Amino acid sequence: MHLLNTLALIFIVIGLFFMVVGAVGLVRLPDFYTRAHASGKCDTLGVGMMLIGFILYEGVSQVAVKLLLLVIFTYITLPTAIHALVHFARVCGVEPWKKGDARR
Repeated sequence: MHLLNTLALIFIVIGLFFMVVGAVGLVRLPDFYTRAHASGKCDTLGVGMMLIGFILYEGVSQVAVKLLLLVIFTYITLPTAIHALVHFARVCGVEPWKKGDARR
């Protein structure tokens, strides 16, 4: 049981790291597309890792099954939502940032 708790803690800390990196990317990157890329990748991975850590901490139970379904739902919906947002921005004419342009 002690090993599973340690493994759960490692997954949760790694997930938290990716969430923080995504937040920093959201603040630091210059335009909509790069911000969407950073937040989409890091949030998907961060939330997934944290939920897997919670599953390991919880053990075999009904809550763990619900968390597993949430992981699957998150891995399907977050990238799809980011793709839809980026596609809509492209259709609306939002230009990507180029080297030398000001931050938007």
